[in-house]
Amino acid sequence: MNKFELNILGCGSALPTMQHVPTSQVLNVREKLFMIDCGEGTQLQFRRARLRFNRLNQIFISHLHGDHCFGLIGLISTLGLLGRTGDLTIHAVADLERILRPQLDFYCRDLSFQVIIKAFDHTKNTVIYQDRSLTVSTIPLDHRMPCAGFLFEEAENDLHLDGEAVKFYNVPIKELARIKQGADYLTETGQVILNNRLTKPANASRKYAFCSDTAYKESIIPIIKDVDLLYHESTFLEEDKARAKETRHSTAGQAAEIALKANVKKLMLGHYSSRYSNDTLFLEEAVKIFPNTILANELLLEKL
Repeated sequence: MNKFELNILGCGSALPTMQHVPTSQVLNVREKLFMIDCGEGTQLQFRRARLRFNRLNQIFISHLHGDHCFGLIGLISTLGLLGRTGDLTIHAVADLERILRPQLDFYCRDLSFQVIIKAFDHTKNTVIYQDRSLTVSTIPLDHRMPCAGFLFEEAENDLHLDGEAVKFYNVPIKELARIKQGADYLTETGQVILNNRLTKPANASRKYAFCSDTAYKESIIPIIKDVDLLYHESTFLEEDKARAKETRHSTAGQAAEIALKANVKKLMLGHYSSRYSNDTLFLEEAVKIFPNTILANELLLEKL
């Protein structure tokens, strides 16, 4: 099966602690790296996770609170020092251009690559990136400033070849790629061998949804329905639900409610407030509602 792995680089909230660093993740899809948010210290966590800088070409920034983007200029500077030549694309709300560009002009004026900033509309569920292996779309969220989550959907996988059938019909190697993509096979004598006699069903395509930062918002449920993994912020516990509402964040219980109603396969909690010293309290609260819940933690690798 092709690689589809989530690396947690940081899962804390605004105030860094000795336990957690600010938000950043990297999704590895078939050895292409897609970064989600870039809080302070991300480039160090990237190295600790033993990820390869030259595999990173796309960065997705959910919103412009510092704990989700302060690491950008340091990361970009490091890429320049490493001699990068390929373009780097950052997807974010339009304001990032006026914030980041002066920093680039001052600190990174001699870069050997282009930093391309592509703006998206945080109020709409829209495809913002697509290649042969992946589609990325925005998830409108509810926060104190323009904010969007991201849905990563793996492209449809090729069919599996039935080795015995391929051998029986003497299918030449040059035909195998077409057959894996659904084509029938025409023999030299003109006989049509239907595709379903030569293949087995493909692996189901995988989906990952990132939802941070946001207040409880049921309108995202149709977008994230049935995903394999949902990362949903859980900044607060239910005992601080009033504070969560005031700051447009969610509790662990609310994250679990969203996961349950969206019928996701697994929920990952994160973006923990620094006021709590025991992460297991988040898990205990969530599993009462949605049992298949795990906690994000720095350098956690989750294989989908």
